[in-house]
Amino acid sequence: QVQLVESGGGLVQAGGSLRLSCTASGRTFSSSIMGWFRQAPGKEREFVARIAWGGTNINYADSVKGRFTISRDNAKKTGYLQMNNLKPEDTAVYYCAIGGSLSRTARYEYDYWGQGTQVTVAS
Repeated sequence: QVQLVESGGGLVQAGGSLRLSCTASGRTFSSSIMGWFRQAPGKEREFVARIAWGGTNINYADSVKGRFTISRDNAKKTGYLQMNNLKPEDTAVYYCAIGGSLSRTARYEYDYWGQGTQVTVAS
């Protein structure tokens, strides 16, 4: 079992930056994939980014590519999502997730989820 806790959300102005953190506890595997998803009010949860245990196989949604950077520190059991040049459309609850080695961009491919952290970008 894995437990995930996100932090770092908040209110920023358009063009600003935030860094989200996701700290894991419990049993983890070297082959695990860490992903970030977000859910805006009234919309479905959507894929943002993913990263493999070794820092390879990084993928981003087209909407955030070039602005967001995903990383992880396995010694600290923590993943990060650096968000730059934030836009109002980035406003959402951001969720960290852990899945097996085959987890890609679909939410059903992930096994464990954090509680989410709110990101609000003012226009």
